[in-house]
Amino acid sequence: MTKPPSAQQPKGGRWPNVLAWLSVLALLAALLLMGGAGPAYRTELLALGDAFSLLRYGAYLAAAAATLGLLVLVLSIFTRRPGAGVTAVIVLVGTAALLYMPWQQWQRAQQAPVIHDITTDTQNPPTFDALRDAREAAPNGVDYPGDETARQQQDAYPEVQPLVVAAPLSRVLSAAQSEVESAGWQIAAISDHTIEATAETRWFGFKDDVVIRLSEQEDGVKVDMRSASRLGASDVGTNARRIEAFLDGLEERLE
Repeated sequence: MTKPPSAQQPKGGRWPNVLAWLSVLALLAALLLMGGAGPAYRTELLALGDAFSLLRYGAYLAAAAATLGLLVLVLSIFTRRPGAGVTAVIVLVGTAALLYMPWQQWQRAQQAPVIHDITTDTQNPPTFDALRDAREAAPNGVDYPGDETARQQQDAYPEVQPLVVAAPLSRVLSAAQSEVESAGWQIAAISDHTIEATAETRWFGFKDDVVIRLSEQEDGVKVDMRSASRLGASDVGTNARRIEAFLDGLEERLE
């Protein structure tokens, strides 16, 4: 006697559902590892190398989730199991979203020069005074790296240039301070012509130091800026983008 249709086992057995759940679990584990790597380093729960290991293991799990999701999608088509197919699509989309930011950073790393100290004045860079001790204690140090860094910067970021504004020095200084505060940077010192501050990256909390120098000229005030990472050989273009964004914001604020 054959079983009635309602009692027959679905085509493909339980494997589509089992693989679907495995892909979901792999994606969730990848999300926890990759999402937690930055906060774990920022709160000093893990050393930087261990945090990067979490990222690597998370990427492996994300790849496994995508592989399982693709397998489930194929099985769902052949076994006519739409529920498993929907789960597979969700896992594939979730994996793509999870890996997009690391992939974007990797792409930037391939295009960016291996430098970490950017300035609008490579011949006479603004100096760190209030932040000297903090930078001397950091791996990258306090001194500007020199001509080779300047050459690589000019090739990669020719748009990083000083800003000249037709406004009184006091007004430019006040606007620059407001722009620094708006960016959320921690101000270390303010003088009549300079502002020193520290910015932190959002995910890992890497510290980058900034100095803004104002010089009076016949046609207005020249704003020079330097942004330098404390850690890492390459900043993946972060400091150049920070300088451009700051000077654009300052110009808009003064207008």
